[in-house]
Amino acid sequence: MIALFFQRLKERITRPRQRWEQNLIVLWFGTFMAGIGFSLVMPFMSLYIDTLGDFTPQALNLWSGLAFSATFLVTTLISPWWGRLADQKGRKLMLLRASLGMAVVIGMMGLVTNVYQLVGLRLLQGVFSGYISNATALVATGTPKARSGQVLGTLSTGAVTGQLLGPLLGGVTATAFGYRTTFFITASVLFVVFLLSLFFVHEEFTPVEKEALQPASAILKELKYPHVVIGMFVTTMIIQASNNSISPIISLYIRQLLGGSGNVTLVSGIIASIPGVATLLAAPRMGRLGDRIGSERVLAAGLILAIIVYLPMAFVSNVWQLGILRFLIGVSDACLLPAVNALITKYSPHHAAGRIFSYNQSFQATGNVFGPMIGSSVSSFFGYRGVFISTSFLVLLNYLLVRKNTAEIQHDHKK
Repeated sequence: MIALFFQRLKERITRPRQRWEQNLIVLWFGTFMAGIGFSLVMPFMSLYIDTLGDFTPQALNLWSGLAFSATFLVTTLISPWWGRLADQKGRKLMLLRASLGMAVVIGMMGLVTNVYQLVGLRLLQGVFSGYISNATALVATGTPKARSGQVLGTLSTGAVTGQLLGPLLGGVTATAFGYRTTFFITASVLFVVFLLSLFFVHEEFTPVEKEALQPASAILKELKYPHVVIGMFVTTMIIQASNNSISPIISLYIRQLLGGSGNVTLVSGIIASIPGVATLLAAPRMGRLGDRIGSERVLAAGLILAIIVYLPMAFVSNVWQLGILRFLIGVSDACLLPAVNALITKYSPHHAAGRIFSYNQSFQATGNVFGPMIGSSVSSFFGYRGVFISTSFLVLLNYLLVRKNTAEIQHDHKK
């Protein structure tokens, strides 16, 4: 039995792979590391800022929110332009631009001497966004449609798991080597992503002249369900706002639960990353389930679970209870963005995939801007627990929006 297992494992590893399968493997790792690059600072950003000056609690909350939001503010504005360039020049070029740029900027964050420099670099990091959206577009356009849900579900585990495990790796690395060294290590790994993307990602792409590109209005007219695709953009924004509303306060909330004792940085990293384990296990299964029963149903189920789970987070009395609820949020996350990407892929023209997914990234980044600001503002007036209550209401709004936007799809499926 053991010999047979290893024989089959060897066959799976060494068998010839189609180009889209090889791209999936390399880009999974690339999106995983890009996700880490955007999230590793979550457990210690507030603590790192606290070392850069003498701040009141209110000022620390404000600067933490600004530092989290700065990157995504620029991403919101610049993503459509990068998407247009991707459709014109190719998605691989955008992958190289994003990975190399992130490596340089994140490395420089370890050299800052004040909070203004840090926020400035977080703004600059937004200029080099787009790795995940272009990886998604490249894989979506090169994968057989019958397997798009499963493949995009698998790819999404890279980005989502990177974003969720990033805090754990950041917390562990910061505890072992200090805050600044953590930035240098991350920059080195992102440079490896640049090299892997350069040598092992293959794209069959014919350059398109600028004059030949369709305007956004023409692309919109091509969509069978325009309200579904645009609705998915808004849904993505609210998903990210919900997930990131707790980012500025997670380490401070855990410090409160620990009563000011214990290793706050390490515990924050663990608690913030627990959803990644659930997402890694569940996302491919949810992708296959979406291929069978419809991604819109999986999306709605994930939002219902999130509503149920966020609310009790406000009333936990210890970090263990918070950790269990965070695991359940990981199951919810496994349903959400993979289903959104599958729906966008299914109902969008492939020749405009770069722009379509860049628009989605722009909305995603907008959610990343508003989420931390919502968390900072609510915590300033109602305390940390108020953040989880407001997030639950935000997810409820998203659920109602999804039900409204996908009603026509479900009606057509019943015919």
